[in-house]
Order: sequence, then structure tokens, then C-alpha cells
Amino acid sequence: MKNNRLKIVLLSFLAMGSANAITADEIISGYMENTGGIEAWGNINGIKMIGEMNQGGMKFPFEIVSLKGGKQFMKFSFQGKELKQGVFDGETMWNTNFMTMKAEKSDAEATANQKLEMNDFPFPLFNYKQKGYDLELLGNEEKDGADTYKLKLTREPKTVDGKKVDDISYYYFEVDSLVPLVTESEVKEGPMKGKMGESKLGDYQEVDGLYFPFSLTQGMKDGPGVTMVINKIELNPTIDNSEFDMPVVEAEPKKEASTEKAK
Repeated sequence: MKNNRLKIVLLSFLAMGSANAITADEIISGYMENTGGIEAWGNINGIKMIGEMNQGGMKFPFEIVSLKGGKQFMKFSFQGKELKQGVFDGETMWNTNFMTMKAEKSDAEATANQKLEMNDFPFPLFNYKQKGYDLELLGNEEKDGADTYKLKLTREPKTVDGKKVDDISYYYFEVDSLVPLVTESEVKEGPMKGKMGESKLGDYQEVDGLYFPFSLTQGMKDGPGVTMVINKIELNPTIDNSEFDMPVVEAEPKKEASTEKAK
């Protein structure tokens, strides 16, 4: 009787281990299936998100557009003015300088790095194998109280200060729903270089048969972040090409030299 009980326990343990054995491919396949299906994701040509961001108690309405092929922009209102950030038309990338409130073209390095992401619509994990990316399952980890699968995605190296650096992101997929709850990636330049950037995703809702997170908080890991609440998502929007055009920056008028002699 004792031996029979031991056999039952062992069989149960083995069955449990088999059930929990899952691969990175199976997680992504489950994610695609649970959020609408890979065919449906492949059929969309553009995504437009409208919402409101909250930074330090200040709220700003925003609009984010991303299109198949890499075109994108973020537009938001600040102190009565409409500003654009991260604008890319496939060749030129530009941002609004918050000090001068004028458009500034990104340097060649930043533009080249952006071009590497042109095939990442609607998100980097979509058809990652065809892109030559590497995906690795690192195991289970608790994240914000949820049991998750931690995945490591390695994309094409980017260039920072003239040197090639690894482009690695970590995705935390909730075990039951198989949707990402958190993404992380190391900041490679700027004052936050070396720290881990973090995005938290939540409030998944259905839009035309596909499921999107309607809540997004971005910032540094274990620090405060900017919360973005999405009110509406439009698939395959009609976007005028002029939205990606960089405004012509007018030259400042030259100051006339003073004719008054110094005393």
C-alpha cells in the first residue's frame, strides 16, 4: 500500500512537470492565439491610439500612430501647443525641441537605429524568427504579484557612439493568460545609461477582434513612471503623409549692429 501511494505521488509529480514544460515558441503562439490570432495581426496595416498621459499630476492628451513599414509619430498638446515626438517617415526622423519648440532632425546614428525597427510592426515579437531575432525562455519569475514567464529577445545590434551594442529586451508573460505584463530593456545612452527601463502593460481590451493593453506606464525600473491611459484604438487608420513632414524651421532674423559707439 505504501509503495502504491509513492507511485501515485511520483506519477503526479511527473505529470505536473510535463504540463509545466513550455517553450518560448509555445508562449508566443499562445499569446497570438489569445489576442486574436497571428493571421489577424498580420492583416493590420496601421494602429492609431488616442488617450491621456499623466506625468507628475499633469495630464496631456496624446495621439500615437504607427504604420506597417515603420512610419510613426506621437502627437500631444502642451500649454496650448501641439507638439510631435519620434516622427519617422521611413527616411527622416525628427523631434520637437522642448526648449525652442522647434523641429530638430535626428542625427544619422539615431536615424539608422530607427530604421532597424522598420520591420517590427505591429510589435517586435511578431514573426521574430523570420527577422533573425533570438528568443530565449529564462524561466518563471514573480512580477508585481503575478507568476510570469521571463523571455529574453535579442534583436539586431544598435549603434551607440559609433559602437555596436546588443539590443536586448525582457518580456514577462502572465502564466495563465499568456499576455505580456512587463517589458524591460537597458538604457544605452544619456543620463540614465546603464539603468533598466521598464514598461508595465494592463487593462487589455478587444478592438476589432484583437486585444491591446489600454494602460501603459513607462519609466525606470523600481521608480516612478509616466502613465498613459488609452481611450480609443483605431486599426488601419487613414493618415495623411503630411503628418510625417518635418516643419520648415525659419531662420532667426539677424540683429542689426548698433551704430552707437561705446562710451
